Amino acid sequence: MPSKMIRFDEEGTAMKYRKLGDSDLNVSEIILGSWLTYGGGVERQNAEACVRKAFDVGINFIDTANVYARGAAESFLGEVLQEIDRSSYVLATKVYFPMSDTDKGLSAAQIRKQIDASLQRLRTDYVDLYQCHRYDVNTPLEETMQALTEVVEQGKARYIGFSEWSPAQIQAALDLPNVAKFVSSQPQYSMLWRKPEAEVFPLCAANGIGQIVWSPLAQGVLTGKYKPGEVPPQDSRAANSQMNGFMGDLMNDRILSAVQDLKEIAQELNLSMAQLALAWVLRDSRVTGAIIGASRPEQVVDNAAASEVTLSEQELKEIDRILQPALSTATMR
Repeated sequence: MPSKMIRFDEEGTAMKYRKLGDSDLNVSEIILGSWLTYGGGVERQNAEACVRKAFDVGINFIDTANVYARGAAESFLGEVLQEIDRSSYVLATKVYFPMSDTDKGLSAAQIRKQIDASLQRLRTDYVDLYQCHRYDVNTPLEETMQALTEVVEQGKARYIGFSEWSPAQIQAALDLPNVAKFVSSQPQYSMLWRKPEAEVFPLCAANGIGQIVWSPLAQGVLTGKYKPGEVPPQDSRAANSQMNGFMGDLMNDRILSAVQDLKEIAQELNLSMAQLALAWVLRDSRVTGAIIGASRPEQVVDNAAASEVTLSEQELKEIDRILQPALSTATMR
């Protein structure tokens, strides 16, 4: 079980911290992500305000990737984070998806090229966590792991991780001798998508690998803003053509109706729907933190408050009962 520390931030929220796997990184339970938002989907002024507010509420972990807005997310963070003491936050990025027609995958050449490009855009000498954004079936695993080991040995990354690897792929990496060891896994995980619980979570827990989960709000569906049979709100992700490409399977009436039925639980606990969904994810001690996306600073404040929430066994059972009809409908992207 990850160790916890608690610090009260400027907003009065008791942000908790957990140790990331077998690393020495103590990270906030709520993590600020930049997929679909910074460097493209969100106006610059709002994006800057969200990053500043994240630090105000005790978030110390920023997650990005080279492919987000084709480098623009990293460049944005590189500019905004210049005013923040580098030793005060944890910075993570990723490599794998195409940056051009020829620049893609996890070959040694690509890892060497992309880590340097990411560091340049981020305006830093190192990242705390360098992650394989997916598994590269076209590159020998030994080549990938040796290249990642070199990145760590050169001080360009403190630790390495992966996102959406299968149990067999994870085990194969663990079995390789004389290479850097993974300390983090980044799977999709939410009330509506629980697949990692079966195999990925136990395997990682047994090998010192923490979970930093993405889409804990199921692309915003678990906020309850989308109602069955109704057009999405104009200012929502589902209504934004730049940001809604992964939401189709979640926007069906069975899922939306079940989510609406969760509102009574949230109201009884005096929680927002987002706080309820994030608290549900954080109930699992194998989860180190939940990555949020925010387009407004007030969303950051609301989400961060979930770190204070502990759900009872009865509340968790009621959530399962309500969502059961929808779980077979939700699919992972």
